[in-house]
Amino acid sequence: MQHHEGLFSPLTLPCGVILKNRIAKSAMSDSLGDGTGHPTAEQVRLYRRWAEGGTALAIIGEVQGSAGHAEKPGNLVLDAASDLEHFKELARQGSENGTQLWLQLGHAGALAYAPTSAPRGPSALDLQGLCCAQMTADEIRHFPQEIARTTRLARQAGFGGVQIHAAHGFLLSQFLSPLFNRRSDAYGGPVANRMRLLLEAIEAARAAAGPEFPIGVKLNSSDQLEGGLNEDEALEVVAALENTSVDLIDISGGTYFPGAKAASDGAGRGPYFIEFAKRARTVTSKPLMLTGGFKTRAQAEDAVSEGATDVVGLARALALVPSLAEHWKAGQMPEPEFPRFSGAPEGGITAWYTMRLTGIGSGVETTAGSDLGEAIRTYEARDRVRTDIWLRHFGGIARQDA
Repeated sequence: MQHHEGLFSPLTLPCGVILKNRIAKSAMSDSLGDGTGHPTAEQVRLYRRWAEGGTALAIIGEVQGSAGHAEKPGNLVLDAASDLEHFKELARQGSENGTQLWLQLGHAGALAYAPTSAPRGPSALDLQGLCCAQMTADEIRHFPQEIARTTRLARQAGFGGVQIHAAHGFLLSQFLSPLFNRRSDAYGGPVANRMRLLLEAIEAARAAAGPEFPIGVKLNSSDQLEGGLNEDEALEVVAALENTSVDLIDISGGTYFPGAKAASDGAGRGPYFIEFAKRARTVTSKPLMLTGGFKTRAQAEDAVSEGATDVVGLARALALVPSLAEHWKAGQMPEPEFPRFSGAPEGGITAWYTMRLTGIGSGVETTAGSDLGEAIRTYEARDRVRTDIWLRHFGGIARQDA
C-alpha cells in the first residue's frame, strides 16, 4: 500500500542522518531519573524496549543542563559533574535496532519544580499557582552556553541528537509567549525579539555539535491560552527556523499553565495540530514532526502520505504498546486500546501514564489492574522521595543555579 510504504520509508535529515521510518517516540517526562540527575535501570530498559519495538526516533524528555530549573526531581541532569558512564549506557541501549536516541534539552523556567528550585522566567509573575522572579541579563546570556555544554556532553555520551524544548510553557516557550514575556529589552516585545533566545540557543548548540549532529526544536503551534503565543506568531517562528541549521521541527501545542487543560487530555479523535502543520509547510522546507492526537495507523499514514508531516510523534500510544511501530509495519493493531478516565484530577492522567512508563521499565507490559488513584498516590510519593534525594545531592546548588 502506498500509505504504508510512506510511513515506513526512511527520512534523511538536513545534517545527513537517516531515520529508518517516520515513527518517533516524542518527548515525555518519564520521571525515571534517580534523584541525582542520573538514569536508572528502569529508564534504560524503557528506552531499549522502544528501540526493540521499531521506533525510528526516541526523545528523552526534560534533560536539564543544570540542577536549578528542573521540571521534576526525576529529570536527568547532564552537566560537568555528571557521571557520563551512566548516560553512555542509556545511549547505547536506547540506540539498538537502528533507533536514533535524542535528548530533549529542558529548562522549566517559571514552571520549575518549586521544592527543588527558585523559579525564574522572562518576567516576574505572581499568580495563583505560578510565581517566579525575572531572569537577569546575565542569566539570559548564560542560557545558550548551557545549551552548548549539554549538547557537547550528549554527543560525547553517544546520543544521536538533541531537541531544544520551546513548547508547553517551559522557558523558551515562555520567552516566545507575550503572556509570560513582558520584557522591554531585546528579548521582549515583538515576536522577532521574543524568539531571539531560541535562535541563540540553536546557534550555540550547532557550534558545539558540529554540522553532522541532529538538532531539533519542539515548538508550540499556539499556547492555547488567551494572550499567549498564537498561530500567526508561531508561523513567524517557523519561518525564522528556515534560516537556521535545525534538522527537525516538532510541532505541538498547549502549556502547563496552572489550570489549563492539556490538549492530550481532550476527547478529540484526530491529530490536534495538523492544520497548523499544513500552514508551516508553506514557510519552511525543514522536515516536520507532528506530535499530539495520533491514535490510529490510518491517521499516521494519511498525515505522512498527504505531506502534512514527515514524522509522526507518538507518546501515550507508545506508552500503551511499546512495539506499536512493529505492529503497524506488520499490519497489526491499527489502534491501541486507550484507557478512559472519568473525574480525573488535574495532572492525574499524566501521573497514570508516567507510572505506566515505570511499569514498562520494570518489565510489566500489561495495564490490567492499573488504578488511577493508586497511580497518582505512587507518583506523588516517588516525587517526595526523589525531592529529598535531589536536595541532599545538589544541596544549595539547585537554588543558586535557578
